[in-house]
Amino acid sequence: MIDMKWLRECKENQLQVQLTADQKGIQVSIPELMALDEKRRMLLQEVERLRQERNQFTQEIGTLMREGNRDQAQHMKQYVKEINGQLSVQENTMREVDNAFTELMALVPNIVSPDTPVGDSDQDNVEIKKVGEPPAFAFPLRDHVELGEMHRMFDIPRGVKTAGSRNYYLTGVGVQLHRAVQQLALDLLMEKGFTLFDVPLMVRTEALMNTAFFPLGKDQTFHIPEEDKWLVGTSEVPLVSYYSGEIIDVTEPLKLAAASLCFRSEIGSAGKDVRGLYRVHQFAKVEQVILCEASLDTSEKLLQEITTNAEELLQLLELPYRVMAVCTGDMSQKTYKQYDIETWMPSREAYGETHSSSNLLDFQARRSNIRYRDHDGNMRYCHTLNNTAVASPRILIPLLENHQQADGSIMIPRALRPYLNGLERLIL
Repeated sequence: MIDMKWLRECKENQLQVQLTADQKGIQVSIPELMALDEKRRMLLQEVERLRQERNQFTQEIGTLMREGNRDQAQHMKQYVKEINGQLSVQENTMREVDNAFTELMALVPNIVSPDTPVGDSDQDNVEIKKVGEPPAFAFPLRDHVELGEMHRMFDIPRGVKTAGSRNYYLTGVGVQLHRAVQQLALDLLMEKGFTLFDVPLMVRTEALMNTAFFPLGKDQTFHIPEEDKWLVGTSEVPLVSYYSGEIIDVTEPLKLAAASLCFRSEIGSAGKDVRGLYRVHQFAKVEQVILCEASLDTSEKLLQEITTNAEELLQLLELPYRVMAVCTGDMSQKTYKQYDIETWMPSREAYGETHSSSNLLDFQARRSNIRYRDHDGNMRYCHTLNNTAVASPRILIPLLENHQQADGSIMIPRALRPYLNGLERLIL
């Protein structure tokens, strides 16, 4: 969440947050928030005054009773009764105002970096880097669905039969490739000092609120009502929540990674990317999460680092890709700065998003109450960052399509071969 003290400091800060909300397409009124904040603080002062007055009279009543002055004590009890009546009304009003403030505050977005492009959608994202060239095929191109069926890697019709639309089975070498790219990513991150986690996939509402996936992301999240739990769409949620409510040591950045199943309801994507494995309900991700000191220089450096990690994986997979600076209209509520990495997908004749890197500053840590002591001993909220090191089965789309051969065989990138018992090519 945004620091309310910073927001109160000047009108320019409020205008900046309102502009960001408008650019991110979030319906929230900062003037209304500030009015509720002012009313809430005034009510709190009045409630505290009444409580203090009541406590003072209560002490005096005790003194009068001990002195035997029962008539005056009885008269003062009437004052206390009146104060309690006023206090009850004010406390109820304060609860109502506080609830309204909390609901509105949950919608307030993080500000964006000065170098974030302004735009309405992913069409306005800006290419900042391109690596590798899309392959030119001298034979009729097969898409990943055809290749997967030829090599018996997955079965989409039976996935739909069993679990409904946007579901699938991975089979045979499809499972091997799926696991191989994840293990390659994990080994890469371990070499770079990341600590591996196996995380809960069902979390409480609080965890999703604290990590700023709620309230705006509820429609994308599968709910288990009888447990009041939710299936996570990324291990970022349990990784950040691991330190929720704690004071931690970030003398060195805490680098966490997890390979986990993830779930998305994909509400609003009816008719979009319906063929194949691009947009599915269940998938697996290797996620990077970093918690560090509240230094913009430090978190910017780490954002470049985790993005480079994802790029290195794509280079090991021998895939052409580009890095995009994500615009305001394509960013989430919590994000300060974001890069997407898009990998060339021949069947789409376009780059498709496969990775995302974000710097959240202290927005997530404030909501999760994750703090540290700085060099002067002052308590501060951490900066948090996250990146998708690899997501599968989506990564199988460019992996199969870019490495296909005229005879229908598929070359295995050199870096993956040790995870496939030295297999160099998938042959029909």
